[in-house]
Amino acid sequence: MQDQPAWGVTPVPDRLRVLTFFDSLLLWGNLSVSLLVIVAGALLVPALSLPKALLAIVVGALVGNTLLGVAAAIGAEGRVPGMVLLRAPLGRRGSYLPTLLNVIQNLGWSTFELVIIATAAAALSHRLFGFSARPLWAVVFGFVSLALGLLGPIGFVRRYLRKFATYALLASMAYLAWWALSKGDLHRFWHAPGKGGFPTFGQGVDLVIGSVVSWTPLAADYTRFSRTRRGAGFGAGIGYFLPTVPVFALGAVLVLGRGLADAQAIPAAVAAGSAVALLALAAITIDETEKAFADIYSTAVSIQNAFPGISQRLLIAVVTAFATAGAIVLDLGSYQSFLFLLGSFFVPLFGVLLADRLLAGRRYDEQSFFAVPAVRPWPLAAWLAGFCLYQWLAPVGPAWWTRLVQHTHPAAVTFTASLPSLAASFLLVAGGHGLTALSRRRSILARA
Repeated sequence: MQDQPAWGVTPVPDRLRVLTFFDSLLLWGNLSVSLLVIVAGALLVPALSLPKALLAIVVGALVGNTLLGVAAAIGAEGRVPGMVLLRAPLGRRGSYLPTLLNVIQNLGWSTFELVIIATAAAALSHRLFGFSARPLWAVVFGFVSLALGLLGPIGFVRRYLRKFATYALLASMAYLAWWALSKGDLHRFWHAPGKGGFPTFGQGVDLVIGSVVSWTPLAADYTRFSRTRRGAGFGAGIGYFLPTVPVFALGAVLVLGRGLADAQAIPAAVAAGSAVALLALAAITIDETEKAFADIYSTAVSIQNAFPGISQRLLIAVVTAFATAGAIVLDLGSYQSFLFLLGSFFVPLFGVLLADRLLAGRRYDEQSFFAVPAVRPWPLAAWLAGFCLYQWLAPVGPAWWTRLVQHTHPAAVTFTASLPSLAASFLLVAGGHGLTALSRRRSILARA
């Protein structure tokens, strides 16, 4: 069967719905293992003690991956990309706002992925050959990501993940876990108290949720090629969950056990290890291009929601060029605030989609996306209300944004803001459905 990497915004035909549960498990399991996730785990300590950090990881992973699995199942049912899927609750033009945010998100993620890849590759080349050349590595891996993006989801899974990438990654992660613990006093830093400050326990949970939920707008881009809704949902939810806890935990243990000053020092610290550590870092660095592929591919597909006539291959090339240029001039300094801000957008957005799907009265089909009004104001308002609640409970984001939010006198709670914002958007959409149904009943009775 010939791969069709450039399938656009219309529903995927049955002949291309070929990805099995095992394919989904491999895809999402590989996407979960990331140097950026290790870096995110490192952000939890030493503000939190190691036991609290691990608890925050487990709670966040359970919540986030449940939402991811449901989003993947809805995507397999609709057979359209994630941003087209949002036409059902928000309307055709209403979906353009989350599309814009998702494009910004994916461009940011693509850039950050190439930043961490180039940083790790530079640490490796400095150890082996005496030079770093981070910009050069950004360009090299930008081309690798471009090649994977042009393969498309089917070719990526069948030609790349199934053959060798997954197994090399598992071996590398197992070694890095041993390396992180081998010279650390686990008993000592297990009982060491947290130093407090940022993040709190609730913010740590939100960090993990935000990391996972940032994939929910992208899930349908890949699960639309799945054979069944069940296989897509369980494949994504379980596949992404299984590595989430150990990979986040590895980041925390690396900071504590290896005495690293901050998360950005992780690649250089690993590169300074043994020859086997170098091989493990090299394997993970190469594997990191999978995440850049996913972000680049989804950016192109998202743009096609608004401009379906533009060539997907051209969009993939342009997005790769932008991400590579960004990776040359940026570092990891703004990663933490970026991750939190993304979560505050996409957690309540998923609540809107879930409520609409559950209350639609039928499965999503082609009419749900291509025979809809231009804008559905109430779900849009519910989404923005959920976002505002999140930011009021726990203002997060770049400094200029948090200073602006301070004028609202936020509650600044220490528990998670993700679940209240999700519940608020869900309940508001449900309430809108209920009022609409009641109005229709009254109209029918009045005519009778």
